[in-house]
Amino acid sequence: MAHGFLLILLFSHIISTNVHACNQTERASLLSFSSTLSSHPLNWTSVNCCCWKGIVCNQDGLVTHLLLSSKGLKGRLEILDLSFNLLSGNLPFSLPSHNIQTLDLSSNRFHGAIPSSFFQQARNLTSFNVNNNTFSGLIPSSICLHSSPLIRLLDFSFNAFSGKISPGLGECSKLQIFRAGNNNLSGLLPNDIDNATKLEEIALPSNSLNGAIGERIFNLTNLAILDLSFNQFSGILPSHFGKLSKLKHLALDCNHFEGSLPPSLMNCTNLVEIHMAVNNLEGDISMLNFSKLSHLSKLELSLNHFTGTFPTSLYSCESLKSINLATNNLEGQIQPEILSLKSLTFLSLSGLTNINGAMKILMHCKSLQTLLLSHSFNGEEIPTDEGMLEILIMSGSRITGPIPKSLGTLPKLLFLCMQDNQISGEFPKELCGLPRISNWPPTISLSFNHIHGRIPTEIGQMHLVHTLDLSGNYFSGNIPEQISNLKNLENLSLSMNQLSGNIPLSLASFSFLKYLNVSYNNLEGPIPTSTQLQSFNASAFEGNPNLCGAPLPNKCLPIKGIDANSKNNQGVDNGHQFPWLYIFIALGFIIMYKIGSM
Repeated sequence: MAHGFLLILLFSHIISTNVHACNQTERASLLSFSSTLSSHPLNWTSVNCCCWKGIVCNQDGLVTHLLLSSKGLKGRLEILDLSFNLLSGNLPFSLPSHNIQTLDLSSNRFHGAIPSSFFQQARNLTSFNVNNNTFSGLIPSSICLHSSPLIRLLDFSFNAFSGKISPGLGECSKLQIFRAGNNNLSGLLPNDIDNATKLEEIALPSNSLNGAIGERIFNLTNLAILDLSFNQFSGILPSHFGKLSKLKHLALDCNHFEGSLPPSLMNCTNLVEIHMAVNNLEGDISMLNFSKLSHLSKLELSLNHFTGTFPTSLYSCESLKSINLATNNLEGQIQPEILSLKSLTFLSLSGLTNINGAMKILMHCKSLQTLLLSHSFNGEEIPTDEGMLEILIMSGSRITGPIPKSLGTLPKLLFLCMQDNQISGEFPKELCGLPRISNWPPTISLSFNHIHGRIPTEIGQMHLVHTLDLSGNYFSGNIPEQISNLKNLENLSLSMNQLSGNIPLSLASFSFLKYLNVSYNNLEGPIPTSTQLQSFNASAFEGNPNLCGAPLPNKCLPIKGIDANSKNNQGVDNGHQFPWLYIFIALGFIIMYKIGSM
């Protein structure tokens, strides 16, 4: 039976009369396709597949038509993979062949509803993937009920499907993977999904699903991945998680769950990742025996209401790479046993105001790359040896003492934030050797401390820094001329210090500054004339009584017969609040990316 008309029936495109060299990946796919058929020779031998008989390409050398009617083709067309193309339109009324086992239309531009009749001839279909399109309407959950009892994979994620997930999946006795995340689905989980007992993965993140997790879901004893994150589920977590002995990835973050973590969860000894952040969970987590979870790599419990001490049983989880317990109600001390976690690269204990005694211990965690301790460990000193840290945030913790010179020896540090503390001493010139890499916009923030002395001229060595915030300290002397060497600088705040002298003329050469604030110092003289500096609001320069020139309203006295402000332009209102919101949002995405790639 000839199968060459299949693609024409499915996807029709405009034929181009211009023939270009074909895409080599498509050439290989065509040859692979022809090898599965028994027929008269097709003579597909030339290098340019766009010249083959029955093949039509567009101007980019991409195959648009496969015209092989009346070729005497024999064989079975079992796999149709058209993923990662630019195909568009609605799906046809039905699949034209009952032999197809795998249909992959992911990452295209298909739209509209999937007609229920599409699966009428799909008796042998085992895999159906339409991920990353713009399909809409209801998910065809009755696919197994009428046509495709052999289906093992259903992937509807990243589309625009809406409404409830109708019953019917329970008839998919072979179904192993069900994905429908990042849609507009609502309502409860279908009450018959627990009948699909072969299920190994349920991934429904980023929808508007609601209700409680029913006890019957624990009949799915083959489940390895359960991802219901970023929905509106609520209620108390069921007590029978221990029945899911094969569970590896549990993601229930960003919902409305309440109550405590069920102790039976510790019986899921194959768990690799636990994501429970941003819920209303509570209870003493130090009572849970995490030591059973020898494969645990990521633990995310932040932004809940957990109590108790830092769970000492975590120190036995030697596979841990990431721990986030931030913004809970934990107390007590971090024990030296945390050093046994040799793979730990990410640790966030921000907002744990009752945790103490950690700084001197954490300085020995040589594997740490990201350490987030904002508003925690109040009154301790900055550790002097931080190993391989890339991101260090210790803001708002009343940290005392000077900035260790050893910070300048960290080979990978790219984000340093110690604002709103009680740090004293001078700015160590050794710090000016940072950052040493530029994968992400490097940042130095030491605002609102007690740092004094001059800003070192070595500051000009920080060529890669994008954000420099030294505001709210006791810096004195001139703004160093060398600061103009920071050609990547986008955000500069030196406000609320005791700086004096003129604003360096070299600052007029800056063309990429998005934010500048030198207000409330003792600066004097004219503001250097440039389209960049005059574009900032006057509030960026206020509080310097002897400073003059646009955008300030007070004009400078004429110098040598020339009005120093004659070329200045009145600035636009850019405000004077440092843009930390945007910086921390960007940092959040960076950290999430790092965690996700571990």
